[in-house]
Amino acid sequence: MTPPRRPVPQTLLGRAFLLISLLIFASGGTWFALFSLAEREPRALQLAQLTASVVNLTSAALVAADPAKRVALLQDLADSEGVHLYPAEDSDAVTPLPDTYFFDVMKQATAAQLGPHTRFASEVNGQPGVWVSFSLGDDDDNDDDYWLMLPGEHAKEFVPWQWLGWGAASLALALLVAWLIVSRITRPLRALARAARELGRGRFPAPVQESGASELRQLAQTFNRMSEDLQRIAAERTEVLAGISHDLRTPLARLRLESELSIADESARAAAIADIEQMDAIIAQFLDYARGDGDEPPVETDVNALVEQAAARHGRSAAMPQLDLGPLPPGVRVRPKALSRAVANLLDNARKYGAAPFAVVTRHQRGEIVIDVVDSGPGVPAADLERLKRPFTRLENARTDTTGTGLGLAIVDRIARLHGGKFELLNRPEGGLIGRLRLPTA
Repeated sequence: MTPPRRPVPQTLLGRAFLLISLLIFASGGTWFALFSLAEREPRALQLAQLTASVVNLTSAALVAADPAKRVALLQDLADSEGVHLYPAEDSDAVTPLPDTYFFDVMKQATAAQLGPHTRFASEVNGQPGVWVSFSLGDDDDNDDDYWLMLPGEHAKEFVPWQWLGWGAASLALALLVAWLIVSRITRPLRALARAARELGRGRFPAPVQESGASELRQLAQTFNRMSEDLQRIAAERTEVLAGISHDLRTPLARLRLESELSIADESARAAAIADIEQMDAIIAQFLDYARGDGDEPPVETDVNALVEQAAARHGRSAAMPQLDLGPLPPGVRVRPKALSRAVANLLDNARKYGAAPFAVVTRHQRGEIVIDVVDSGPGVPAADLERLKRPFTRLENARTDTTGTGLGLAIVDRIARLHGGKFELLNRPEGGLIGRLRLPTA
């Protein structure tokens, strides 16, 4: 059972951008919190000044106005300014202001101007607002006490929409610039990863562009030098093996001719010719493994037709394998010579180390082309299945005593990786071995 994927980006670009975004959001949140704290006290002092001014003006107006006109004056204040004035009664139901920093500052500043006996409330007799008490008399009795109510809008939290808009725009700009910076840093790494993937498949990519920061330039330079060294080593190896092949095949041809002419015994002559042919086949396999087919370009190929041709060539020298060719997507891009060599090597391996009947099965499965070469031999111990794909590895005691170079399956594995696919060896439950090629269709 595969573990659930965590919601964390797996790429360097995603992780770096996520960390920078978190830092930007944390900085923006901190800035907003500091802004809220910084503007709270001035706003509370402003409300205190407004309250004290309204109370003083109202008190002066009531004292100076004709008692017969006080009702009209109070009505005018209520209509124009939203200020209401009520006589204070002992039976008033009073709800105090919330115990917050904002109202604490406001109450202290207001009391400093109106006197220590000033009372404050958020609700009087069920009517909400900012309530402040004051007295028209000079004594401490409550006969001339009044409640003055300011609209509750004066105490509402102030939302700086303009500042928030500019902050959001700055945040979006910062995220965009962060994305551009991070993508510019990771672009050479992605190009390097693609080149390394091509190199791992046996192909030699074009040199990586040496740009960006000094560390990235140094990394690209080192990779390009490594790729050039590997390409030169591969070319020298192929040239050496080609020279050895040419030098060996000339005396082998003479030996075969002399054997056919000078050995009178027919069985001895056939055995000598078979040994010479085996040596020639070994040389050919060495060349196939050294060449690697990395220079062959991929072309659109009918894979089923290619498998039929490889099976037909194999059928000339051995039993014709059974073909079970399923429908495959058209226009799959493969390297036809390399893939034909891989199928031929699997058929040769089945003929040498397995037993008839042989079969070749193709099918399209989950975005992959699957080619199975099946034999009915004794199979292979499960612990040795992966080891058989290594170069110069044979397992005569597990299959037969047939000799070989041990390069056939290694060549198949290299060709599979060259196509971005996979080569697998699987034992059949009913006996025999399956050589399976998995090639991506894209």
